[in-house]
Amino acid sequence: MFKEEREELMFDWNMIGDIVEGRPNLGTTMDVSVYRLMQFTLRDVLIKRFDAETADKIFYDAGQHAGKVFCRELINKENNFNDFVVELQDRLKELKIGILRIEEANLDTLDFTLTVSEDLDCSGLPVCEETICTYDEGFINGILGEYTGKSFDVKEVDCWCSGDRVCRFDVKST
Repeated sequence: MFKEEREELMFDWNMIGDIVEGRPNLGTTMDVSVYRLMQFTLRDVLIKRFDAETADKIFYDAGQHAGKVFCRELINKENNFNDFVVELQDRLKELKIGILRIEEANLDTLDFTLTVSEDLDCSGLPVCEETICTYDEGFINGILGEYTGKSFDVKEVDCWCSGDRVCRFDVKST
């Protein structure tokens, strides 16, 4: 499924499979600690093999690709912006990814400040004086890019790990 070398990303939503059929007893949910175990051990191996900057770039790119597919498969791109945001908030909460809030939005320039509370990646981690949600940066980039057809620069400016209780992202159209 993923073994051949190639230039293009090949992930397709169907690769997630039929979880209900495949997990009739365990279902579609799992503990957040298992997700974080996979995420942080993968990042640790990438840092060891390459470096932190490369690991962050890989996580950002993976998040961006996931965000595009997420939007394409789970969000109605025909919605006006307000309905798009409501549907996105509902999906993120329903899938227990986090609780999205738009703090500021300039629809003319497509610049936003948004927060995610109870973030899947970091809420509850110890303070480490850094922002760590590079996957989320890419994920947000991918979702907004897929919805608008535009390019974005997404940067986390506040994080649970930097001592805040929400992850805050500045989103700028490029």
